[in-house]
Amino acid sequence: MNTSRVTFQYNNHRVFEFEQGFDYAEKIAWFEKNWTNSIIYGAVYLLFIFAGQLYMQSRPKFNLRTPLTLWSFSLAVFSMMGAVRLWQEFVYFVAKYGWKASICDPVFYKGISGFWAWAFIVSKLPELGDTLFIVLRKQRLIFLHWYHHVTVLLYAWYSYAHLIALGRYFLTMNYTVHACMYFYYALRASGMVKIPGYVNISLTVMQVFQMVVACVVNIMAHVYRQRGDYCSTTDVHTYISTFLYFSYFALFSNFFYQTYVAGKRKLKAVDEFKTK
Repeated sequence: MNTSRVTFQYNNHRVFEFEQGFDYAEKIAWFEKNWTNSIIYGAVYLLFIFAGQLYMQSRPKFNLRTPLTLWSFSLAVFSMMGAVRLWQEFVYFVAKYGWKASICDPVFYKGISGFWAWAFIVSKLPELGDTLFIVLRKQRLIFLHWYHHVTVLLYAWYSYAHLIALGRYFLTMNYTVHACMYFYYALRASGMVKIPGYVNISLTVMQVFQMVVACVVNIMAHVYRQRGDYCSTTDVHTYISTFLYFSYFALFSNFFYQTYVAGKRKLKAVDEFKTK
């Protein structure tokens, strides 16, 4: 197991009872032994969603407006709390120890930030429930959706088991994006507010930017290791992580282009045809 080179504990001014006494060593040990369970969960997830689509083909779709609103809102609140906690640790750590340490030192897996790191990893399993609403409401299930869900589950469980220091970046960014994204989903599902189009665009831009940052810090960690510096990651992790985040970048960028660029061109062409 990789160990931290920094001996510090970021102390929050307010600590909730459920954050106290977090035993990170016990959690890491469990994931070291059981992270491959995520492969089984991922396989069951894929089997379920595609079998569910077949089952729903001849059946009427469900509305599920209220359950989807509550589901999305609860995930938004959870993500918001995680984002606040990890940003507190991130800002303090960078200011005190610098950017290199923030990329290479895994001390954030301890203490309060450690609790939220563990909560994030565990949350990748129930988040698969997002797809259930798509299947039951008979909406279009795109490759990006299920590919992202299942690979993030596998990757997150693997990374946590190996104390990958880059998790500080990946988790903080993902919590932040998810806080905004699920809040948007909750508002849209409720039907109470008309959401401007630029909100959708902004969310996709945030997701693309997240993938760019992830690729950059992966490369930086690899460079540090190549020159012999301490960095809590592995070559195997670097290859897997860079491949995954680059694939996410390509898929989200393509989604952005198809939805907000090519899609608008098609609508404009239709409008021009109608006016002739």
